Amino acid sequence: PLTNKVIAGRYAPGSTFKMIVLLAALEKGVVTPSTEIFCNGSIELGNAKFHCWHKFGHGLVNSHEALSQSCDVYFYEIARRTGVDKISSMAQRIGFGEKLGIDLPGEQDGLMPTKRWKRERLDKPWHQGETLLAGIGQGYVLSTPLQLGIMIARLVNGGIAIKPRLTKSITPSSRDQNNPHRRDFPSIGISSFHLNLIKDAMIDAVNSPKGTAFRSRIFARNRRMGGKTGTVQVRRISKSEREQGVKKNENLEWKKRDHALFVGFAPIESPKYATAIVVEHGGSGSSKAAPIARDILAEAQKRDSAKNS
Repeated sequence: PLTNKVIAGRYAPGSTFKMIVLLAALEKGVVTPSTEIFCNGSIELGNAKFHCWHKFGHGLVNSHEALSQSCDVYFYEIARRTGVDKISSMAQRIGFGEKLGIDLPGEQDGLMPTKRWKRERLDKPWHQGETLLAGIGQGYVLSTPLQLGIMIARLVNGGIAIKPRLTKSITPSSRDQNNPHRRDFPSIGISSFHLNLIKDAMIDAVNSPKGTAFRSRIFARNRRMGGKTGTVQVRRISKSEREQGVKKNENLEWKKRDHALFVGFAPIESPKYATAIVVEHGGSGSSKAAPIARDILAEAQKRDSAKNS
């Protein structure tokens, strides 16, 4: 209870990690924005089956649709093609697997695994199935809520590797996009075309009827948010349970319920705010975490308007 979980809680990021996987695949030329993959609800690797959250599948989807609709099969496949080491390299550029240096004690660094890490730490070889799990932000991948918030900020600010810090107040000059202090931070070195593709997909994840967070959208057009949902499984679902019907979170004891996550930004035209929500054992990211982010980002923008009026 005394742990500051914002900076020291380590959670599987789930589907909020899919932006990183897609960027790794795009930057390495493994896929293009128009690459389509068919999702029928699962993918097989050897004698193992990896399931999509959508039981009956998403059909044929491209990268934009896969991200906004959070198609697991698409990300299993592009993770397999890309490889865990390239995904890890991209994640580290975005801020995973390292302390970000916020001016608070106790920050943790999370974990972004590689083949070498597993061999050195566990004395075991890496298996391709573990790459598929990393593709949807599970398995060995761990992040702090702070890292998730910084990830969103770096993705939508044009690729500037900002560092987090505490502040008592924000002056008009420190809000200015042309503030010289911004030049103190390096670029993460990612194509602006790919960053815009990711941003557009996150906007549709919230504002398109097929998006996973559509019910939590902000209706005011000048205050709309973009983002990505995540629902992190904390228990193993057996084959027999899948055949009989996966138990709903509300029918499970609290500690076996999924974690609910959402990462978001607003407004979508010139983002000022980024947020990361983790609700431990909250259930669905779309129904439990996204509404919290909506309320926070809506209120922040409302207060902004009041100050400037």
